[in-house]
This record gives sequence, structure tokens and C-alpha cells, in this order.
Amino acid sequence: MDIFIQQLINGLTQGSVYALVALGYTMVYGIVGLINFAHGDVVMVGAMVATSVALALVGANPAMSPWLVLGAGVVCAVPICMALGWLAERVAYRPLRRAPRLAALITAIGISIILQNVAMMVWGRDYAHFPQILEPRVFQIDGARISTLQIAIIVIAALMMAGLLLLVHKTRLGTAMRATAQNREVAGLMGVNINTVISAAFLIGSALAAVAGMMVTTYYGVAHYTMGFMLGLKAFTAAVLGGIGNLAGAMFGGILLGVIEALGAGYIGDLTGGFMGSNYQDVFAFLVLVLVLIFRPSGLLGERVGDRA
Repeated sequence: MDIFIQQLINGLTQGSVYALVALGYTMVYGIVGLINFAHGDVVMVGAMVATSVALALVGANPAMSPWLVLGAGVVCAVPICMALGWLAERVAYRPLRRAPRLAALITAIGISIILQNVAMMVWGRDYAHFPQILEPRVFQIDGARISTLQIAIIVIAALMMAGLLLLVHKTRLGTAMRATAQNREVAGLMGVNINTVISAAFLIGSALAAVAGMMVTTYYGVAHYTMGFMLGLKAFTAAVLGGIGNLAGAMFGGILLGVIEALGAGYIGDLTGGFMGSNYQDVFAFLVLVLVLIFRPSGLLGERVGDRA
């Protein structure tokens, strides 16, 4: 039982990050119908920027407060990631709104490759190590361990997801976003500025990606220019698992995917003597995705809808 609880805690921590990144995928897809495969690399840029800022501040003043260092990292990473998201939408995606979806998909892959190579030129090929400025306390729960850092990641992710739901359902911008997602043409006729709404979706998603990148590099202690590929792919998997285009589905899918991975890597791996441990954790996640797509292609919380004319 202690193994189960421990892996459940690990899964909730990892799933919280997946959920934040998946929200960026599902917001853009719900409004534009675009799968932004460059979103994972925006997370990577956020992680690299936050790590660079932390290293610079700690190098200049080793006695600086850890929370001030983390705050400075977020403050620097968020606007840079938002600028990248806005620039990609304005320059690469907006001219292709009426083009076939395959053209936009290929463009998104191209943006992803560009971001990876630019990051490699700026930060190099080596891993960037986040400074060990935090000494989190560890609490025991029935033999399992949870640190204050894990608690912070889960709580901050939950607060941000709740804030996004309030934004979407309780504000004028949220109403405009929901109207645009339902029917862009009619929303435009009703006075909604479609370009502003779509840009806002990219900006919000990129801000969430920056925070997620900060969480990843703080939790694992490293950042690398290729880290966004698998993280983005898993977050996209989480969005599809929950029902892409559905905010609640992205959150649920992210948490569920993180728990499945953790249980597969730890609990099931322990039962098999390590044969199916952490090296095979991706197998469990994508196996569940395949099963969901076979038996419920719209996702766990998605609605079955007919194809649009």
C-alpha cells in the first residue's frame, strides 16, 4: 500500500504539469482547430529561461532568498513564452487559418524544430542544472513521502486551473472565447474580435507553459533544449485522453496520465521485479491512449459530434 500511495503522489505531481501544458493544446484546438505541436517547446524555453535567471542570480548573490529567485525566474519566463506564442500565431498560423489543416500541422512541426535549434544555439547542447536553492521538507504518509515542493506544484497547478476556468466562464473574454470556439463566423458577426480572441488563447496557453517549465526544471533539477518534445507529446496525449477542446477534459486527462505513468513505473514495476519499471512508463501511458481512441475516440469527457460541413 505504501508503494501505491507513493506513486499516486508522484503521479499527481507529474499529472499537474501535464494538465497545465495540455490546457494550452486544448484551448488552441478548441478555438482554431489547430494542433500546436510547438507548444511543448514553449515549455522548454520557459524552463531554460528560468534556469538561466536562477543561475545568474545565485551566482551574483548566493545568499539571495530562494523564493525571490523563483519569482524572478517566473517573471522573466512568462513574458518571453507569451511573446513566442503570440509571434508564432501572428506570423506562422494566422495566414494559414483557411488553409488545409495539414499545412498548419506541418507548420507547427516546423516551428517546433526552429525553437529547438534556436535554444540549442543560445544555451548549448549540455544540460542546464537548476541551482539547489530549495531544501524542501518531507512528510510521511503511511510510509510514503511527499515534499513541500510536490505540494507546491500540485497546489499552484490547481489554483491556475481554477483561475482559468473562472476566466473562461465568468469574464467577457471567456464568453468571447467560448463563442469563437462554437462558431467563428457567427461570433465575428456578433462583434467579437476573432483575432484578439485567438491571440489571447495563445498568450494564456504560453503563460501556463512557462509556469509548467519552471515547475519541471525546479522538480527535476535540469533543463535541456530537447525536453519539450516528449513533454509536449504526453501533454497532447493527456488532452486527447480527456477530450481535446474540453478544458475540464484536459485537466482530468493530465492528472490521469500522470497517475497511470507513476503506477506503471512504480507499482506495476515492483510487482514484476522491475522488469516493467520506469524504463517502460511511456508504454503504459500510450497503451491507455490507444485503448481510449479505439473505444471512445472523442476522449473520456469529450462529446460525440458529427463532422462539420
